[in-house]
Amino acid sequence: MTLTSLAVLAPLLPFLAAVVVLVSGRSAPAFVRPLAVLPTLAAFALTVVVAVRQGTGPATDAGMRLTPTGSVPIDLALHLDGFSVLIAVLVGLVATCVQIYSTGYLRDDPRYASYSAMVSLFTAAMLTVVYSGDLIMLLVGWEVMGICSYFLVGHYWETSEARDASLKAFLTTKLGDVPFLIGLFALAGETGTFRINGILTGVYAGQIHHPTLIALLLLAGVAGKSAQFPLHTWLPDAMAGPTPVSALIHAATMVAAGVYFVARLLPLFELSAAAMATLAVMAAITMIGSALAALAQDDIKRVLAYSTIGQLGYMMGALAVGNRSSAVFHLLTHGAFKALLFLGAGVVIHAAGTNSLAAMSRMRDLRTRVPDAMWTMGVGLAALAAIPPLSGFFSKESILRAAEHAAGGHQGGVPSAVGWTVLVAALLTAPLTGAYATRLFLLAFRGSGGAAPAPHRVPVVMNTVLWVLAIPSVALGVAVGALPKWFDGTALTPTLATAVLGAGLALIGVLLTYAAWRVAASRAVPLTAVAAGPAPGTLTAPASTARPGTAAPAPEAAPAPDTTPAPDAAPPPDTAPPEAAGAPAPEKASAPETSSAPEKPSAPEASTAPEKASAPQKLPAPETRAETAAIEAAQAAAVAAATGEPAATEAAAIAAHPVVYGDIAGAADPADPGRLLLGPLHRHAAHGFHLDAVYSALFVRPVTAAASLVRFLDREVVETYVSAAAGTPRVLGALVRRAQTGNVQTYLSVLLAGSLVLAAVAVLVAGA
Repeated sequence: MTLTSLAVLAPLLPFLAAVVVLVSGRSAPAFVRPLAVLPTLAAFALTVVVAVRQGTGPATDAGMRLTPTGSVPIDLALHLDGFSVLIAVLVGLVATCVQIYSTGYLRDDPRYASYSAMVSLFTAAMLTVVYSGDLIMLLVGWEVMGICSYFLVGHYWETSEARDASLKAFLTTKLGDVPFLIGLFALAGETGTFRINGILTGVYAGQIHHPTLIALLLLAGVAGKSAQFPLHTWLPDAMAGPTPVSALIHAATMVAAGVYFVARLLPLFELSAAAMATLAVMAAITMIGSALAALAQDDIKRVLAYSTIGQLGYMMGALAVGNRSSAVFHLLTHGAFKALLFLGAGVVIHAAGTNSLAAMSRMRDLRTRVPDAMWTMGVGLAALAAIPPLSGFFSKESILRAAEHAAGGHQGGVPSAVGWTVLVAALLTAPLTGAYATRLFLLAFRGSGGAAPAPHRVPVVMNTVLWVLAIPSVALGVAVGALPKWFDGTALTPTLATAVLGAGLALIGVLLTYAAWRVAASRAVPLTAVAAGPAPGTLTAPASTARPGTAAPAPEAAPAPDTTPAPDAAPPPDTAPPEAAGAPAPEKASAPETSSAPEKPSAPEASTAPEKASAPQKLPAPETRAETAAIEAAQAAAVAAATGEPAATEAAAIAAHPVVYGDIAGAADPADPGRLLLGPLHRHAAHGFHLDAVYSALFVRPVTAAASLVRFLDREVVETYVSAAAGTPRVLGALVRRAQTGNVQTYLSVLLAGSLVLAAVAVLVAGA
């Protein structure tokens, strides 16, 4: 079989598997798991074969004319070189691990068939982007990933967090895709082709007459897809989806697509100094801002989400200084250790019953519950912090080397100011990265206090995947000497100055965070004092034991409220430390329909009001949004306790966090070392420096106001006019019906009277 045939089969297999599962998943559920795993595994094997056969040789191009358009033709084209084949291997590896992990993580999920089909389709779309040699073909894969992310992020659509996050991700990325599409057509209009090779030929031949405009339009789409400032706000909220989805999106597919696109067309961007400067500033703001935000998050997955944004900023910084080899090298290493970290976080959430680092820090035995996750996540976090000799150290240092080279004015076409911008931002981000990585590890695995909730069994397949991903997280760094042959020959080995400086700053961040953790530990308070809403453990399920993905039974027929602790619950009274057990309950209680009051947490008391539990659940009005969140959290907590499934535990944790702590992102924990390190900046960093509030004021509220005005005009003006236009003939018709009596004498009398009136009018007019 030819090399191009193998490359075509790689995305085709998961695509066909997705179609088959979507069509027959309900009727043949026994075949869903094999159809989810085996085609993806086969696609991974094909990507490895393609990479081996392509090797370090000249690029392979193949294509056929899809259709003549009358102007710029569209081709089905492949382009295989060192960059594309290695990224395809990463995509195949992470997608296979995610599919295998999901068989345990969502083992009882009623929507597993559609979930696995979307993951397969997502994989096929990213492989299409990577292997594509035509921009329209790339655009198809680009947009398919967008719609798949919408469905996957919204997998737990019963919760408002998942619904809002999926819509936000879709709209934000589409906002960037509009100028991106305009830029693609402008680029094709100036070069006469959508083929990437033809476009690069046009770049070298001087056919691009508006490079700055085109590059900036394309960067808008890249900023949306790769979650760069200012279009990065969708990615932290996308944590409302299942953890395997987070690993897939953050590690090797959607967010990596923007980096890969710029790397493929980097000569085009280098034509414009303004575009390179814009890219550098965007990367610098993204790196520093996301690292500060990660240091303030309480949700373990949101820490990793902001980390992804910052690491993508590193890659964009490498591209801004004209070095795509270091950018793609960091993309490869980051894909491995970030997938490991997200999947490890799923194991930790399942074992702890919460996604809150504040709650985990009060569990003394979490590290013994999940030793595999602790060790593998330790490896991943060390790689993230660029601690030598792990893979992240070598790839990040290659970026620092490239930035230093450009800052000295040695990179043609890149202003030295751009190099200095990237270098300074990268160095400032290094200690922050070490700080938030250390904080996550200490809070998750070095907790003290009561025991974790009743343990849930972690499927063996989930732990196995963690160790598989730990291998490239450790070993990819040894490829630093061989990778230049696969790329464009640029050296990637770190220099002594950047290695010492980068690693030293990272270690400073690690040590400072450890010291802050020791100091903050003396300020520890019971978890009940941290909670801003119902006390942890007091949420109860309001007349529903339905799991996510199944319809809830009618409220009237539901049993008495369940008193299963919420996923963010503190240790039970018999295992909690005395000070936690005796802590005063917060005064603010949740809605009576959804939870018992904090001072009455016992099951007998909660069950004394069955009439409240059986109250009809109506769609919430805006003022009952908090009560609705409490209902969703309590329902999810009951499901998690009943099933013990990892995905159900995570859904419950996500729904409960804003109810228990009063915030989806942070928790008012005085024992948090991040609060000590950031000081007054902590509150702003926890909310992403309030960019969502700014966007709401600038865009959401004006659009909502305009929509309200349109609704008013439609209902009160247009509809009134239409109703009047229809009513007038109705009234006239009623009058005519009254006049039609059937009496001939009446008709003649009216006719005579009318004639007399007309005669009188005629006389008057003639006299005038």
